[in-house]
Amino acid sequence: MPESKNQQIAAEIEKKQLDDALEEGLEETFPGSDPVNVTQPAPSKADNHVKRKG
Repeated sequence: MPESKNQQIAAEIEKKQLDDALEEGLEETFPGSDPVNVTQPAPSKADNHVKRKG
């Protein structure tokens, strides 16, 4: 079933944002030995005091 135009646009925007975040991470950490992780890990118990966007 084809996606609606709004869904396609939203998917393209999300992909662009992820690509931009990955590119920024690569630029900020170059040269580095650890791979860049675009996703935010789940908070640990010790992170209860930290407010996160999302």
